[in-house]
Amino acid sequence: MLMASQGLHQGEGPVLKEASTRPISRTAVSDKVDETKPRLPIDKNRTDRWKATGVIALAQANLKEIPNEVWDCGSGVRVLDISENFIKEVPARISSFGSMQKFFLQGNGLSDESIQWEGISSLKRLMHLSISHNNLTVLPSAVGSLTSLKQLDVANNKLTSLPNELGLLTQLEILKANNNRISSLPESTGNCSFLMEVELSANIISELPETFTKLRNLKTLELNNTGLKTLPLGLFKMCLQLTTLGLHNTEITVEFLRQFEGWEDFDERRRTKHQKQLDFRVVGSGKFDEGADKSW
Repeated sequence: MLMASQGLHQGEGPVLKEASTRPISRTAVSDKVDETKPRLPIDKNRTDRWKATGVIALAQANLKEIPNEVWDCGSGVRVLDISENFIKEVPARISSFGSMQKFFLQGNGLSDESIQWEGISSLKRLMHLSISHNNLTVLPSAVGSLTSLKQLDVANNKLTSLPNELGLLTQLEILKANNNRISSLPESTGNCSFLMEVELSANIISELPETFTKLRNLKTLELNNTGLKTLPLGLFKMCLQLTTLGLHNTEITVEFLRQFEGWEDFDERRRTKHQKQLDFRVVGSGKFDEGADKSW
């Protein structure tokens, strides 16, 4: 699927009216605990289940901090979901969950000072980290220590860049960094050779590093509502799995893309994918611009 329509880059930042995701309103409106909503009771049976399954689910529990009962579960924790609460600190002792594979922190209003990254960076088995919908301005270099990471979601924050150490995440398959203030990407991104999906919409990026052509497994690249003016010249020629390219509200037009080597093959792949969705009566994401075909 290709989404390309000419749009002017705004000096104040990206055009956001068609951004594909939106911040969680509950954290944007207020960071106060809702005193009318009872906190999720933590009883012995619940704690026993946590220890038995290794899964701790405490989303939307009106929490201000990680409960002591959680820490009692020790190294057997595999999944910790404390999303959409009012937690203001992720202490270094999070490192005690050495077997944790999935960590959900989104929607807590976390600031840069809220997270003790030396604790998170020691989670060598972590495969999924979600810290979206917070107030982070920096993603520290310590994230490069999470070498087992397959999914990283830092969308809907206030990030202005991604660290060079991102390139150390050689197992990464999905990167979501949309709805930030990112102006450029590190060259090292090209080392993430397993990347299949990259979401960078609603940033102020004007170009991608040429190393993006090394992402041979890339299937989806979303760049809507950015200041993008060009693409790496070898993108279509080298990224032979690419089928979805989102370019709404950028300065890149279809006529411009036709000049790229490998465009015809890419165009055939994305048309085939769309046709398969129609054949199986799958509407898809709802973002495909059918009108785009009329000018080709």
